[in-house]
This record gives sequence, C-alpha cells and structure tokens, in this order.
Amino acid sequence: MCSKSRTIKSIDSFWDDPKTKYLMGKAGSLIKNADAVVIGAGAGLSTSAGFTYSGERFETYFSDFAAKYHFKDMYSGGFYPYETAEEHWAYWSRYIYINRYMDPPKPVYDRLFELVRDKDYFVLTTNVDHCFQKAGFDKNRLFYTQGDYGLWQCSRPCRQKTYDNEAVVKKMVAEQKEMRVPSELVPHCPICGAPLSMNLRADDTFVEDDGWYRAAGRYQEFIRRHEKSKTVYLELGVGYNTPGIIKYPFWQMTAENPQAAYICVNDGEAVCPEEIAGRSIVVNADIGEVVSALLDEADSLDGL
Repeated sequence: MCSKSRTIKSIDSFWDDPKTKYLMGKAGSLIKNADAVVIGAGAGLSTSAGFTYSGERFETYFSDFAAKYHFKDMYSGGFYPYETAEEHWAYWSRYIYINRYMDPPKPVYDRLFELVRDKDYFVLTTNVDHCFQKAGFDKNRLFYTQGDYGLWQCSRPCRQKTYDNEAVVKKMVAEQKEMRVPSELVPHCPICGAPLSMNLRADDTFVEDDGWYRAAGRYQEFIRRHEKSKTVYLELGVGYNTPGIIKYPFWQMTAENPQAAYICVNDGEAVCPEEIAGRSIVVNADIGEVVSALLDEADSLDGL
C-alpha cells in the first residue's frame, strides 16, 4: 500500500504556472494512449458543475426554511428533525428535485463525457446526483457506491429493495403548501408499511439492492480485466471523507501496475504519494477548466 503520510502536492496556481501546457499535454497524451480509463468522482466534480449547497442556490429554493430554522445550507436542513413527515418531505422533495432531476448549471459532465466517450472507461463515484447518466455516460459503466437521490428504501429496512421516486417527488414539489406536502403523498414501504427513507449510505440500514450488486460486479470485472493494461486512474474532486473508496485504491492500483498512471484534479486538495509520483499528474485547479483544457489538447492531438 502506498504511503499516506508523505505526499507530493501540485502547484497552487494552475492557470498562472508556466507548466500548464506541459501538464495538459502530458495528461492528454496519457488519456489518448490509454487502454482503459477509470474515473473516480467525488463531490468536487459536481461542485465544479454548479451543484452548490449554499449561497444563492440555497436561498433560491429554501428561503422559507432558512427564515424559519436559520439554516445556512442544504445539508443542515437535510438533518433537521422536523416535527411532521409532511414538512420533512416538503424539504426533501425540493432537495431531491433540484439535485437529482434538474441539470447542473455548467456542462462539466458533458465535457468529461466528450473526453472519454471513445475510450474503454468505467466510473466509480460517491456522488448521488446521477449527473453522469444525464450527461450520456453508459449506465452499465457506472457504479454509484453511496446511493442515489432518485431512490427510496424501507427505513427498517424489511427488504434489500429500492423504489424510484421521480413521479412522487415531482408531485410533492408541485403540490406542497406552507412548507408541507399533502399527507397522502408521504411515502411508506409497500411491503411492511414503515416510512420510506432516502437510499443514501449513512449507517448500516443502507440498502444494497440487486442493481447495486450488479454495478459492483461490473466494476470489479473491469478492474480485473485491466489490472495489467495501460490504465489511467482519473480522480476528480475526491476529498478525505471516504478516501478508502476511491483515492487509496487508485493509489494502490497505480503502484501495482507499472503501466498505469494516476491523474488527480481537485481544487486545493490534489496530492499523490511519493511512491507513484513519477507516474502521476496532480493539479490544484477547477475541474471544469481542466476538463476543457484536456478536450482542447485532445483536439490538437487528433490533428497530428
């Protein structure tokens, strides 16, 4: 396993540094010549795409909740112990709608798809906003490890089963009044009658349904097939909340495969271990800007 205590940190200012063109050229060439690209995506990727959870976006959709409960961001409101299920689902239906069924403000995911669409790729992500599939990524090449805003599960849970929530969520948003949804829209498990909850990994009640296991199997098979290939591990916006899912495995798989390369882009947190520094590119910059630069580089390489 790579050392986690000693890391090489990238340049602090990407766009002002003279190495910019060199870094993009090297990264673009690695992706172009790779047999496979494994994308590991965290919250920073969606943030770059405009899915922010505070500020103007929060005020636009939750000003009434902010005024009543003095929330400063969407996360705070999501954990609040509301007195009624009707108010709970008024909040959560808006939260789900804007973060799952609306498109992100910036086309970062679309440009990322353009970058890898002709490659043998797979996506491992802790994001739960479904932006990859909306951008055109093949759903059979996606593994959402931590759940999906678009799914509910039994809160007990009585079964390892999930339920699509799009139709009901949109109805909740349309019909809620005074920060409450109609009582008849409050969701309950169709099997045992317990309240439904979000299919998000928060504790040991998280449901890993058949779809989750199929996606996990496809990811494991992809990794096995390319464990000795010329593989690029492209890590985007992954922090240190759950580094054991993406970051540390990417470091280890790069170390174990002499043909592999590791590219990390994260605005302010891009690092790699010394053990793989010679086969790594780490960039502290906005992911959307870097993806656009890589697309430009890909176009120039195609012209050669």
